[in-house]
Amino acid sequence: MPGKKQDFIDQQLQDLNNDGVDRRGFLKCMAWAGTGLAWTMSGGIPVSRAFAKSHGKDAGKGGDFSFVQISDSHIGFNKPANPDVTATLQTAINKINAMPHTPDFIIHTGDLSQLSKPSEFDTLDQALKGASAKQIYFVPGEHDMLSDNGEQYLERHGKGTKGTGYYSFDHKGVHFVGLVNVANLKAGGMGSLGHEQLEWLEGDLKGRSASTPIVLFAHIPLWTIHPDWGWGTDDSEQALAYVKRFGSVTVLNGHIHQIMQKVEGKVSFHTAMSTAFPQPAPGTAPSAGPMKVPADQLQRVLGITDVNYVVSGRSLAIVDSPLGDSASSASGNVGALGLVDSPLG
Repeated sequence: MPGKKQDFIDQQLQDLNNDGVDRRGFLKCMAWAGTGLAWTMSGGIPVSRAFAKSHGKDAGKGGDFSFVQISDSHIGFNKPANPDVTATLQTAINKINAMPHTPDFIIHTGDLSQLSKPSEFDTLDQALKGASAKQIYFVPGEHDMLSDNGEQYLERHGKGTKGTGYYSFDHKGVHFVGLVNVANLKAGGMGSLGHEQLEWLEGDLKGRSASTPIVLFAHIPLWTIHPDWGWGTDDSEQALAYVKRFGSVTVLNGHIHQIMQKVEGKVSFHTAMSTAFPQPAPGTAPSAGPMKVPADQLQRVLGITDVNYVVSGRSLAIVDSPLGDSASSASGNVGALGLVDSPLG
């Protein structure tokens, strides 16, 4: 493996040994059930409400369709921050399967694997076969391009895509665009889309009505959160310039393993929790990387995102709750993209 990529791995993986967390103790915390907050974005103003631990059979009705976002499964990671990432991924899948209405599809926003190993992709693929939603869309994270420049990822999950794995698709009136901002990523560096992908994006959006709802998804956030840790994308401003004319734009990302939200005009940004391990809040630690929390709190900081879309109107509803809660689904206000972040515990 090239030296720079090994340095990247070393930087990302902190030495978390001798923390006293054993696998038995970790698995006990998977029964933990907590609550979160529902956020409704209306005219750029966020309003929160308590998110119930359970939902009745009518939960989620009123939306034209729903989908689930998962992120940063890091299959192959085995440090004490989470000694069994496959188990927490399975918890996420179980939560998806328990939803009162099967989502139309799943979006995985990258870092499927820890070291781009075939066995890690095999484990992920096998686990996802058990998900109720059979259509799954992927974008790569930097950990999916460590050892082979993404060849294994592209062979498995990038067929029919352009360049490094970017693509778009339409679903019930919404245009989705999967972007890749982790190719040729330097250790600690910001993400980058590159000229070729930006030209493709401009062409992909041309000719579409300004009333078309747009969903962009990529691994590294498309807004600058903490440049010292590489939490942002250098050329995202140009990409976002192409969507300014649209009335409803939602941007979904992973990478930072925690929920952060921002609204700029008609563009709503949302980052997802990881199904594997948390990372520290921006600037609160010497560097980014796996963060150890007490075993009985781990599930509170891991999760999924459930999205419900209603055709008319323009608001964004977001629900946060632990993955260990019973299945969740939030129908947004009329015309909403409803985002449900569900922690694992």
